[in-house]
Amino acid sequence: MADELRIGLSKLLRKAQMEHDADLLKEGVRVLSEALTEMEVQEHVGAAPHERNARRTGQRNGYRDRSWDTRVGTVELKVPRVRDSSYFPSLLEPRRKAERALAAVVQEAYVLGVSTR
Repeated sequence: MADELRIGLSKLLRKAQMEHDADLLKEGVRVLSEALTEMEVQEHVGAAPHERNARRTGQRNGYRDRSWDTRVGTVELKVPRVRDSSYFPSLLEPRRKAERALAAVVQEAYVLGVSTR
């Protein structure tokens, strides 16, 4: 997962170098949010995409687009779906498109001592 995040950030950096008016903050929020939801759904399902094991508790079912209103603008996210509809990202609030949930997740991670490396 860290490699995917690194690849996404390197693509973002190349895009910013090529286009001088690229919105780095907005794209950074999108990349980080999608990486967090991927990690969360992987934990929820019990397996990585295309991985088969005995611990798997669900099946992934593609992605859905979700607009998320933040201070940096509207961010278009690709939110993973689970076949039995048992997953909703903790980053987002149901029927609410605000970044308050992101602040709560970051605060909770800080309190729990999650490393930033």
